Amino acid sequence: MSVALRNAQRAVPVRRAPLRRAVCALRAALGASRFDVGLVCASNALMQRLNGVYRHCPEPTDVLSFPFHQVEAGELPRPPCSGEYNLGDIFLGVEYIHQQCRETGEDFVDVLTVTAAHGLCHLLGYRHDTKPEWEQMYQKEAQILEELNRLTGSRLRPLTAAPP
Repeated sequence: MSVALRNAQRAVPVRRAPLRRAVCALRAALGASRFDVGLVCASNALMQRLNGVYRHCPEPTDVLSFPFHQVEAGELPRPPCSGEYNLGDIFLGVEYIHQQCRETGEDFVDVLTVTAAHGLCHLLGYRHDTKPEWEQMYQKEAQILEELNRLTGSRLRPLTAAPP
């Protein structure tokens, strides 16, 4: 299946092919290669609007995930028909991520990839509202990033936000 990637912002140049390849590898590491994923590179304005509507927090953010199926953490959806082999959509706040990277000195492409991994985990039911949920999600992110590192020679690690 496919990763449909759309760049809906102009503030930050994004190399789409490497990002698409990374998301395909991460999806495979999750055992979800047969599922489609939508990936949107978004501006601060779009992320602020979406975050306000769906999370009642009207400010830009790094990632928002919109699952097509509701599943428990780590479960793969069991669609009733072939047209529903879709994990959902991930909106990457590339302008926000780029600004954060400028402040921290982190590599933009690396952080974008790690943020996409975080978004994929959300599509598969992982959450981080409690410390046990955060630990479970962190472990899954570490596992799939380790697989990507093995394939690409990179050294990516999960987002470092502390548990609640």
